[in-house]
Amino acid sequence: MSKRTRSVVFSFAVLSVVALWFNVVAGADMFSGTWELDLAKSRYIPGPAPVSGTTILSSVDGGLKFVVNGVTAAGKRTHSEYAFKFDGNDYPQKPMLDGMPDPDGADMISAKRVDDYTYETTARLKGNVLAVTKVVVSRDGKTRTNTVTGKNAQGQTVSNTVVYEKQ
Repeated sequence: MSKRTRSVVFSFAVLSVVALWFNVVAGADMFSGTWELDLAKSRYIPGPAPVSGTTILSSVDGGLKFVVNGVTAAGKRTHSEYAFKFDGNDYPQKPMLDGMPDPDGADMISAKRVDDYTYETTARLKGNVLAVTKVVVSRDGKTRTNTVTGKNAQGQTVSNTVVYEKQ
């Protein structure tokens, strides 16, 4: 092998390692950060839409930790803290509404990772599936879109597209 060929092969090898490192390190944590609800880009069916929402996401071993705060259309404060791993197992959720447990909120959540920018969750209440959410972060990492399908605790069909902007 000539010196030039070895140099080209070595350069490709180094670039491949750098690209792999970037994909693993940067792509693995595309979800972390503070996300603000963008009501103008979101759609809530059956509605009504909340007044506001902020989600703080942090990476944990094999999954994510959430701190979610918002205000409902009726002016009630919402708060939830939970974590899950991308292993398909159920993890507890305890959503709060004006400082009290929300009886209509999901009590369990499971998640599967699709790729570096996408994961899916399944929310359950008392063992029954409420909703499946597909979460996609844009390639530039600035927008997170949650597509929610299923039923709410009252049995109404839910079809929400909820858009967040990274702060």
